[in-house]
Amino acid sequence: MQTGVIGRRHELEAGMAGQRGDLYQRFLEEMVGYIRLADELGYDAYCSPEHHLQVEGFEITNHPGILAAYVGLHARRLKAGILGYVLPTHNPVRVAEEIATLDHMLQGRLIVGFTRGYHARWVDAYAAVRGIGATNVTHAKAKNEQDAINREIFEESVQIVKKAWENSMFSHKGKYWEYPPEGGSAGHPGYAEFGAGQDENGVVREIGIAPRPYTSPHPKLYGAFAYSMRTVDMWAREGGKQIVFANDLDFCDALWNRYTETARKAGRDVKREDVGAWGGFLILTDSKEEAQELEAEHRWFWDKWFIPHGQQFPNVLIGTPDDISRQIEQAHERLGFDECFLMFGQGHLEPERQSAELVRFAEEVAPRFSSKDPDGTLV
Repeated sequence: MQTGVIGRRHELEAGMAGQRGDLYQRFLEEMVGYIRLADELGYDAYCSPEHHLQVEGFEITNHPGILAAYVGLHARRLKAGILGYVLPTHNPVRVAEEIATLDHMLQGRLIVGFTRGYHARWVDAYAAVRGIGATNVTHAKAKNEQDAINREIFEESVQIVKKAWENSMFSHKGKYWEYPPEGGSAGHPGYAEFGAGQDENGVVREIGIAPRPYTSPHPKLYGAFAYSMRTVDMWAREGGKQIVFANDLDFCDALWNRYTETARKAGRDVKREDVGAWGGFLILTDSKEEAQELEAEHRWFWDKWFIPHGQQFPNVLIGTPDDISRQIEQAHERLGFDECFLMFGQGHLEPERQSAELVRFAEEVAPRFSSKDPDGTLV
């Protein structure tokens, strides 16, 4: 899973790196290299987040759908992962239809997550409903109005997306969205002859996306990067698998237990391995000195960009293959997950260094926990 850094440290420090076409072309070239390598090695999916307006060059992952299609274009069996659409900045029906279309283009090689949006500059600019603002851990802990509005529209949007996926025709009337709008929409003779959703008076009362998803009932759904138990409760009800980059295993254990209990109350019997996936930043090396240097480089990236946005530094899978295997074993003993997400900051390290880590993890760590299925995917 990459975080979309467009340049090396000295290029970022030079300023406005995100607007340089030469760096973006290099970013795409490097991305293709990682996709093809991950496809060959047996990784399950190559994932990207969604961010916009990043003129500084730290997160150049502008369009989740286009990036997913780009992954599919350059891979044989590798899935594209969208982690995720920032729903408070989208019309949810359009998101549902775009994902369904991508699911067909990739013939099921797609996983999808939804997030709430922590970056004020672009969330404010792209807000789908007036009054939406970004939120982060500080807002969530304060339970302030900004977090409450963001959460409300996020949860309503998730429900709309699923409703669009799971029903041929539907209507919705909520606090923020109404489909069709109040009073209905103008009809058409073709709707009555070839379609559905129009009443006897020629007024549209229901809508439906086209196409419906390729995967039934929809692509695998993830609740990306959960830190709030209220968000955990929502995903437990809605069926989204959590992605957790936390090194506090007591917190993780509490999250797993909370999800399981909330799901049970909602009538869902969820196995522990289906609650969440666990992982972190990958720093694989036999040298303690290099490990310190690489962690310092990752921390520079985080300190300069994510921490001021209210983000927490993630778990780090650091050390030799034996060291990293022990970290995974300890977490697995507590949590029982069956998926591991690896994060790397594409761009701020040289491709050869990043690729070497991916190769060594696939060849020296992953076989201790998995084998390859007939398609060549590590499972």
